[in-house]
Amino acid sequence: MAKTTSAENSFSMSPMEAAFCGGIAGMASRQLQADAIKRMKRAILSQDNIIANESRIPRKYNGMLHAFSLIIREEGFLALWKGNLSAQYLYLTYGSVQFLTYHELEKRSSSSEALQKLLPKNAWSFVNGATCGTVATVATYPFDLLRTRFAAQGHSKSYKTVGQAIKKIYRDEGLRGFYRGVSPTVIQIIPYMGIMFGIRDITKKKIQTLGQEKGRYLYNLTSFQDTMSGAIAGIISKVGVFPMDVVRKRMQIQGPNLSNYVISNIPTYKGFWWHCLLEIAKTEGFRGLYKGITPAVVKAAPSSAVTFFVYGQMQKFVESLHSF
Repeated sequence: MAKTTSAENSFSMSPMEAAFCGGIAGMASRQLQADAIKRMKRAILSQDNIIANESRIPRKYNGMLHAFSLIIREEGFLALWKGNLSAQYLYLTYGSVQFLTYHELEKRSSSSEALQKLLPKNAWSFVNGATCGTVATVATYPFDLLRTRFAAQGHSKSYKTVGQAIKKIYRDEGLRGFYRGVSPTVIQIIPYMGIMFGIRDITKKKIQTLGQEKGRYLYNLTSFQDTMSGAIAGIISKVGVFPMDVVRKRMQIQGPNLSNYVISNIPTYKGFWWHCLLEIAKTEGFRGLYKGITPAVVKAAPSSAVTFFVYGQMQKFVESLHSF
């Protein structure tokens, strides 16, 4: 997920207003994915499918379109929205925490002369983005894990409702069960959000400069700048950290119900996240770390674009309320 900064406008929102706008932006991003991108099946399940793609295990899905048709045939059309409720919780909470944290970090880094001398603005965009992404990730990680497990279920369902899933995971795996794979997730989110904000900042400035030089009305629109810079930043950041995303998903579905998912014979990964990373590279090659990249990028571009756009529009809406 991504966001704009309050420093870009003279109006400065309160922390709670930033959290509210961020939550709405996160929900809007998620709804777009559920209504459009998710019709091709989430990158999550595509990545989980990769687990079955070792030499000793038959391949279940042969590409994104094949997965799309097979999922509908075997599990029904509604299977394309598996984990939707827990994902809504995730995006709402993640967006709120992320925007709230970034709002405070950006306000402090832009108002402190000492901090401005320490690092240039683009560098602070990287640092603030990485920090707020880490805070939001740790705070909302159990929802992310629930989303992954619901999406990976087949006809034999270990989890029927979110409440039942929470009780079962706590009973069988303890509190640590809610944070399986959190280490590679945090390691991934630091460069991911840093790249996201850095590229977004640079791209938006380039679009603004192009609009001024060419005198093109469209390029001067804030909404267009938010959308395009968000889409570009989303693609570049996703490609940059995708291997860690693969590791995260594979570690998340480990546990006592491993054999009950839609893909059978899922390998068990022992040890820490880097053991999983090395095992994937060893058994599937370097390309194994990028399996599922196509649907992930298809999802990342509109997701980031919508988040930037909606946050900017919500910011304008909140500002208009203060003008009354």
